[in-house]
Amino acid sequence: MPISFIDSTSIANVSSLISAGSITNAMLAPGAGGTTWNTPQSANFIAYSANSYPVNTNTASGNVFVTLPATPGIGNTITFIDYSRTFASNNFIINPNGNKINSNTSNVIINTNGAAVSLVYIDSNQGWLASSGFTVSPIGNYSVNYLVVAGGGGGGYTDGGGGGAGGLLTSTTVLAAGTAYTVTVGAGGAGAASGAVAGTNGSNSVFSSFATAIGGGGGASVSVGAQSGGSGGGGAYNNSFSGSGTSGQGYAGGTGSGATNGTGGGGGGASAVGGNGNGTTVAGSGGAGTSSSITGSSATYAGGGGGGASTPATAGTGGAGGGGAGGVGANGTAATTNTGGGGGGGGYNTYSGGAGGSGIVIISYLGSQRGSGGTVTSSGGYTIHTFTSSGTYTA
Repeated sequence: MPISFIDSTSIANVSSLISAGSITNAMLAPGAGGTTWNTPQSANFIAYSANSYPVNTNTASGNVFVTLPATPGIGNTITFIDYSRTFASNNFIINPNGNKINSNTSNVIINTNGAAVSLVYIDSNQGWLASSGFTVSPIGNYSVNYLVVAGGGGGGYTDGGGGGAGGLLTSTTVLAAGTAYTVTVGAGGAGAASGAVAGTNGSNSVFSSFATAIGGGGGASVSVGAQSGGSGGGGAYNNSFSGSGTSGQGYAGGTGSGATNGTGGGGGGASAVGGNGNGTTVAGSGGAGTSSSITGSSATYAGGGGGGASTPATAGTGGAGGGGAGGVGANGTAATTNTGGGGGGGGYNTYSGGAGGSGIVIISYLGSQRGSGGTVTSSGGYTIHTFTSSGTYTA
């Protein structure tokens, strides 16, 4: 049978016997097993059909690459095993050499300690197909969960509106092994520093073609209205209309009071609209964000910024999920970094809005590590990749 299943105990036994010289190439030459066992490979090499290779990345200066045959025939087989159980630290990378692996022409990364992979060449459509001692093949397509949060909007100037939270998207998708996926983490928008401009919108966060979260809308200032975005910015005291949110990503901001020396509205959040300014009494609070346990513990993202106010009114509180509080006789508070929260609105009469918080992208999947990129952690049997700045996830 051309596909081999090798468990971790067998790998350890074969590896130790090869290392000790108890097993030699002559002893493992093609016969009943149909394969020739080679000495451990610790540098880049070319693989040949009907051969098996222990791969030692423990002594390598970096990853070890193998190049498959350029003209394989149907039924050709090759086997690789992790000699030193170090594929997770120094990866083993398979180059299909102009052919395909599981119908994909890209290099395949094996980064699971103790992996044992047997390849059999089927045809030009699928190329080499893989099997090993895994419940799920380590080089096949696999499902991931993701959370994508855009940068929050900046708060407005002088009794300004709170910034809207960055748009928030969460779902699942299937990734193709050997493929690199672009991850963009959006920056938070600047708070308004004059009445002639609104708070700046946050920047979009993107996970390849799967999800684009829209940056939060900037809060209104004394002379400029609120902006729309993932969640909308709040209105100011004399630019009372709020910005709208993006369906499925966030909510609208609250309205300003419309009164002289009044109060700003709160920015919208991922799960609630921003609060309205209440005359000269209380500014609107930022809309609440959305809680997620994708990292293994609960955290809330994308809260709207609170509206600014005049003394003796009370400024609006930031929405749960990193939203900044509004100011009273002070600048608005900046939102929390990597939450996508909106910045707080500035207080009366010369105070700036707070900056919006930068976004975040998190990718999670069941089992041991099967990709690279971001900060890698594990929890509850899941591997988690957290991106707090732009980068690449390679499946």
